Amino acid sequence: MAYLVLVRHGESTWNKVNAWTGLTDISLDEEGRDVAKKDGELLKDISFDIAFTSALRRAQQSLEEIKGVVGEISTTEAAALNERDYGDLTGKNKLEVEEMYGEDQYLKWRRGWDEPVPNGETLKDVYGRAVPYYQENILPELKTGKNVLVVAHGNSLRALIKFLENIPDEEIPNLEIETGGIYIYQIDPEGKIISKEIKKD
Repeated sequence: MAYLVLVRHGESTWNKVNAWTGLTDISLDEEGRDVAKKDGELLKDISFDIAFTSALRRAQQSLEEIKGVVGEISTTEAAALNERDYGDLTGKNKLEVEEMYGEDQYLKWRRGWDEPVPNGETLKDVYGRAVPYYQENILPELKTGKNVLVVAHGNSLRALIKFLENIPDEEIPNLEIETGGIYIYQIDPEGKIISKEIKKD
C-alpha cells in the first residue's frame, strides 16, 4: 500500500484578484505561502519518497514550503502537470467575463469538460497530457509502495481525480479544489484506490 497525495498550490497573486492565470508564471502571495506551510503541517506524518510538480513557479513554491515542514523530497518537474491554458481569457477578471458572456457560458468555460476557450485548452485537453504522465511516471512509483506527493493546479488535479475516481464527464463540473486543498489516497499494489481523505487547513 502507498499514499498518493494531491495538493493544489496556495493562493497566487492572480488568484487574489480573481483573474484567470493559466500558463502565466505567477508567484504565490504571502497568504499562499502560509497555506502551503499549513499543508506541510497536515502532511508531516506521511513519509514521502518522491514528489512531482509542474513547470510553474506557484506550484513549485508551494512544494518548497511543504518540504520546509516535512523534509527534503526527491522532486521531478513536469509541464504535463501545468495548469490549463486559458487562451484569450488569460489575465481577465472572472466576474467581468461572467458579466460579459453570461453565467451559462462562463460556467462552461470555467468548469466544463470539453468546452473550448478561444486559443486555449479544454479540461479534456489537460486530461490528455496529465493522465498519461501519471500512468507512465507516477503510477509505477505507487505500485512499488512509494509514497508520492503531487503539487499542481486546479485543472491538472481535477483531470487526475477524474481518472482516479472514474468521474463521468457530466459530473466533473461539480469538482472544485480550493487553493491549498489536499486529497489523500491510499493505493494498492494494482494502482486502485483503497481509501480517500480530503484535508483542509
